Amino acid sequence: MPNLPLEHSHRPDDIAARLERGPDASYLRDWVYGGIDGAVTTFAIVAGSVGAGLSAKIILILGVANLLADGFSMAAANYSGSKSENEEFQRLRAIEEKHISVAPEGEREEIRQILKAKGFDGDDLEEMVRLVTSNRSTWIETMLLAEYGISDGGRAPLKAALYTFAAFVLFGALPLLPFLASLPASAATASILTASAFFAIGSLRARWSQRNWISCGLETTAIGMVAAAIAYLAGHGLQQLFGG
Repeated sequence: MPNLPLEHSHRPDDIAARLERGPDASYLRDWVYGGIDGAVTTFAIVAGSVGAGLSAKIILILGVANLLADGFSMAAANYSGSKSENEEFQRLRAIEEKHISVAPEGEREEIRQILKAKGFDGDDLEEMVRLVTSNRSTWIETMLLAEYGISDGGRAPLKAALYTFAAFVLFGALPLLPFLASLPASAATASILTASAFFAIGSLRARWSQRNWISCGLETTAIGMVAAAIAYLAGHGLQQLFGG
């Protein structure tokens, strides 16, 4: 194998320090979710307002109001959702704690069948069952992952909310740039800036992917522009329907 750069050191002391810190929680989905929604909703407001012939000042007011109000709403929803996930994890953990205390043999049999499904059998299977169930914490974590497909990722609800809000405001502000800088503004300009926001989100996402940053950027741009087109067409259709 060629000498490939490794993502972290494998010296015993470095390994011990890394494991002691615990796993790093990922807030990538919060960032992507907030960024795409911020760009889409602001684009819809800008495109609809330009089409209705509103002044740059009114468009800017509507856009900034959307950034703050809708951004906060999304952040609050993400906070509540993340907190609910953590509470659900604690509830299921308490259930497994109770079952191990009340019916340990039944829980051992569950571990046995879980490990058997993974390919262990005979003496190796029994030894694995003994080892897993000899440590209560490992026993519970194994049950949670195998039965419910969950683990304690350590996601902080407040951090998740802040990432969502920050991405919403940052990328949602791009379609408003012409109005902030007193530049000529149109639906085409808003489209270009919104597409740039989507491409930036996708390119940043590539940092956590094995794919090329251009590929990630183009994919996110395509998905985001479909959402933006739906928002624009809905607004334009309503404008025509009600004679705006």
